[in-house]
Amino acid sequence: MSKKILVIEDHDDIRENIIEILSLSGYEAEGARNGKEGLEKAQKQLPDLIICDIMMPELDGYSVLKILAQKPETASIPFIFLTAKTERSDIRKGMSLGADDYLTKPFEESELLEAVEARFRKQELLQKHYANTVQGVKSFVQDAKHWIDLLHPEDYKTQTYKKKETIYWEGEEPHFIYLVESGEVKTFRVSTDGKELITAVYKPGDFFGYLDVMSGDKHNDTAEALQDTELLLIPKRDFLHLISSNPSVAVRMVKMLAGAVKEKEESLLQMAYDSVRRRVAKALVKLAEDDFNAEVHLSREELANLVGIAKETLIRTLSDLKAEDLIAVKGNTIRVVEPEKLLRI
Repeated sequence: MSKKILVIEDHDDIRENIIEILSLSGYEAEGARNGKEGLEKAQKQLPDLIICDIMMPELDGYSVLKILAQKPETASIPFIFLTAKTERSDIRKGMSLGADDYLTKPFEESELLEAVEARFRKQELLQKHYANTVQGVKSFVQDAKHWIDLLHPEDYKTQTYKKKETIYWEGEEPHFIYLVESGEVKTFRVSTDGKELITAVYKPGDFFGYLDVMSGDKHNDTAEALQDTELLLIPKRDFLHLISSNPSVAVRMVKMLAGAVKEKEESLLQMAYDSVRRRVAKALVKLAEDDFNAEVHLSREELANLVGIAKETLIRTLSDLKAEDLIAVKGNTIRVVEPEKLLRI
């Protein structure tokens, strides 16, 4: 079956020319005359790739991408920007919103086709079936390195726990998420009268411990091996990159966590998005507390490293917070305008 490509471009000649080139190359291409129409078609048809102009009436390309990136069913669709702008700031803004590539108009036919083919080659990596096993997870993370350079799957270790051995305690800071390779694990809380309340039992192929990492909280229960158990330990640092640095990778990671349960998938994606906002907001408030003018004077790279996310993700989040009038940004200086609201995120 041929790949479906949606071309969102308000100039008729350019749009029809792109559609013709793609159609002659074996793709099923369709056009949209503006951002609003393109957004509606993208949500209804779920194309395999979107090529979108930036400057358009009714809804610009940035807005189209931002809306699609927040919906589970469209977040992983590869997105290529078309732009007449060559300024680095415009290109950087598009890439920070989650675009996969950009083409500067005018472009050659070969440039268009190479960009499209490159996107599909990368996308195929994440459409592979990855088993919920040690090898499957390592294979997925290795493929995800095509997008996220900061991953270190070679550091992941498998650890054995004896029956009744504690894996982590309630109230501890989380450092890993866990995949059960063999054996069984229970998580539980102890009530004020000393009774043990089991919160979940995990079997081979199940992940656990990730909700505390995503929420930024300490472990809210204790984990203990029910029998001799082997676990894969995925460092918190890498897990946060997997769910926040690239929409395609995040969607694939969430599918593995959710175990194909659609409702759980959607709530985890929303939680991943909220998790990044919450961590950035808390960091800004904490840093601003020490400044007389409630300002943060750190480079984007320094702040991203402090929060534990990719710089592009930080830039995207700061743009959202600025648009909501929670912060003001001037160069490298960030002023916290609404600290109470930031803490409530």
